[in-house]
Amino acid sequence: MSRRCDVTGAEPSFGNAVSHSHRRTRRRWNPNLQNHRYWLPSERRWVSLTLTAKALKTVDRKGIEKVVAELRNRGVKI
Repeated sequence: MSRRCDVTGAEPSFGNAVSHSHRRTRRRWNPNLQNHRYWLPSERRWVSLTLTAKALKTVDRKGIEKVVAELRNRGVKI
């Protein structure tokens, strides 16, 4: 599974962990991904999405129907 949000496209970012002695080692910052199931009334079925916490709020604000329509316009298969 790729660590990528279906709605916002957020993915891990990379950088350095800097210790007290300033030794640098590579590290990554993962997005806060959540698996969530939504009922899609127009198709009468459940849709599973992998979303960041910010995208969950976006779906709550816009509605699942509008978000799924935007995803399909981008060419994402749901």
